[in-house]
Amino acid sequence: MCISFRRFYFFLSSLEIIFAQKQLIMPKKIKPTGRQKSIFYVHALVFAVITAITWMVYDKGVEGWAYPWPAWTTAAWGLSLIGHWCAVYTSYEDPGHDEFNRQVKNG
Repeated sequence: MCISFRRFYFFLSSLEIIFAQKQLIMPKKIKPTGRQKSIFYVHALVFAVITAITWMVYDKGVEGWAYPWPAWTTAAWGLSLIGHWCAVYTSYEDPGHDEFNRQVKNG
């Protein structure tokens, strides 16, 4: 299964064309407001403090093995924090939203 250099070069050049076309129609990124950033930072701070407290309380006074229950809350809350970060810092404007609103308004 040998791929010739020409086929490989053609494949790479076609990928470059596809990516170049995607960049041309990419919507503008929405910059987060100061309020959105501060709410995210408060969320991250509360996550860090509460997670540290739950892990310190976790096996206090237990002899032997204890079920690591804080892992579940840490994982679930960590995923929600990642989602919050994505919502704040990776938002793009919808290029068809104005057209949609116009069509809704005109019926």
